[in-house]
Amino acid sequence: MTRMGRCWTAAFGLLMTTTACGSSDTADAGTEVGHIERPPTPASEFTPVVLEATVDRLLAMINESTVEPIQMVVLLKNLDTFFEPIATGASRAMGELGVTGNVLGPTDQSDDPTTSQDLQNQQIDQAVAGGAEGIGVSPYGDTNAAAVDKAVANGVHVVTLDTDVATSKRSLYVGALNTSVGATAANTLLAMLPPPPGTVIVHGTIGADWVDGYARTRGAQEVLQAAGYAPVVSEAVFSADEAFDIDWMKTNIETANPPVVGMVGLFNISYRCVMGADAAGIPDVPIVAFDFDPRTVDYMRQGRIKATHTQRQYYEGYLVPYILYGIKTIGLDATREILAPLMDGDSRVNIGLDVVPSEKIDAYNAFLDEIGAGQ
Repeated sequence: MTRMGRCWTAAFGLLMTTTACGSSDTADAGTEVGHIERPPTPASEFTPVVLEATVDRLLAMINESTVEPIQMVVLLKNLDTFFEPIATGASRAMGELGVTGNVLGPTDQSDDPTTSQDLQNQQIDQAVAGGAEGIGVSPYGDTNAAAVDKAVANGVHVVTLDTDVATSKRSLYVGALNTSVGATAANTLLAMLPPPPGTVIVHGTIGADWVDGYARTRGAQEVLQAAGYAPVVSEAVFSADEAFDIDWMKTNIETANPPVVGMVGLFNISYRCVMGADAAGIPDVPIVAFDFDPRTVDYMRQGRIKATHTQRQYYEGYLVPYILYGIKTIGLDATREILAPLMDGDSRVNIGLDVVPSEKIDAYNAFLDEIGAGQ
């Protein structure tokens, strides 16, 4: 794994700490921060060129300003699996910037969502009490709004990532936009389908109470409907017991009219679409998936899943410290103006999505290894 000479620490246990190991020269507290240098990212067909150029412009503006040393914290739901590349990116960015900061999150998430939400609210309060000037947080939803607003009221800039709490006074959200990524996944599948009519199984959610999942599902449905297909949502069941999920897909496939001509999975368990297709006796149906679960990759290598869509978790984490540093240094409005190529509206930073065809698995893995974000 190539680390490009960047200073960063790996995620262990409950805490990942970064200190002033970047290229900036920080003297005693209260002095000006020196020139910050950002090592180049290796060139790849998967390198997000616009995103990288935007970070460079933000850094150039930061280097034209002066600021006292900054303390920040990034709070994640977890430090494992999906969140590990996010933690890597955030830690590396803090190292490059030379800030004092932590990336916090449990290695094992509680089965009780209330416990996890309460813990995160406590972490936000503790970060404020500990002198943090910027907080990045992957919130659970509106249950975290009060804690975020309290931090903002105390003069702390808050940026959400991966999930949002739009009802709060957070400055910006950083992540993939779910309606857009659902539409992208559907468009990837469209290129593989026979002409309509036909039914497409969408392994998504019909529950509007899960805002992000519902938006992603609706994005896929709308594209498929506009193209003349009949999308049928098969509710994704996040359970260790896959049998119910697969049986439900099987039933949806067998009862579809017109017949099923394709399947699109929208979450990390979308490899189950292959199992559902096999159970219903349609093993040759084209399938596209989401995220980079090892089982998804295995099915891609077998030719069963034609493509997957990944959420650029590394960049999600990497952007947040730069944005918090920018807000502190040059102000929110100036930071937002520089981020304009990535902005959707005035408060959402869209990191985009990687579309990975099955024949590009090795190239994509090589890119992840180069940036230290292998999954």
